[in-house]
Amino acid sequence: MGGPAGTDTTAGTMEWALSLLLNNPKVIVKAQNEIDTNIGKDRLVDESDIVNLPYLRCIINETLRMYPAGPLLVPHESSKDCVVGGYGIPSGTMLLVNQWAIHRDPNLWTEPNSFNPERFEGIECMRDGFKYMPFGSGRRSCPGEGLAIRVMTFTLGLLIQCFHWKRISEKMIDMTEGPGLTLPKAEPLLAKCKLRQEIESLLSK
Repeated sequence: MGGPAGTDTTAGTMEWALSLLLNNPKVIVKAQNEIDTNIGKDRLVDESDIVNLPYLRCIINETLRMYPAGPLLVPHESSKDCVVGGYGIPSGTMLLVNQWAIHRDPNLWTEPNSFNPERFEGIECMRDGFKYMPFGSGRRSCPGEGLAIRVMTFTLGLLIQCFHWKRISEKMIDMTEGPGLTLPKAEPLLAKCKLRQEIESLLSK
């Protein structure tokens, strides 16, 4: 998520996150309650508050599990003959890791197609073996991981703290994936938002 593509991938992940939240309004309420309890209603969320908002981080983690910004990790090349999953791989072969499939593998995840931020509560999921790696793994993992997580968590926290969010109709948000290397939504997100009364009071001071 770092480098020239950082803006596009971060914005795309935010769109997926809001789409998931709009289809699961109870999660928005839980996240708002966490913010109201830990931050209060007399100031806005600050970047330094992220460590005290673990459920908000769970939402980001679950979004990245279901809709990783790079569904296929950066290509690698085998330096020597090897065996992967029972298949013989000759030296010099280009190798791609399909992390989208790993993140949806029912052998690794309970109900993998369900949005459930609670699955990440209480664990350091960013280092949970090789079943969760939205930024890659090892020496060639994305160097912008820390910045991307901070930006997304901080931004989503402000959006949840400041606004009430609703779908534009009773119809669920279309979660169809579009073509592209960064997993865009096929249909751009449209939603309704209204400034929360607590924030109106805060901004009027």
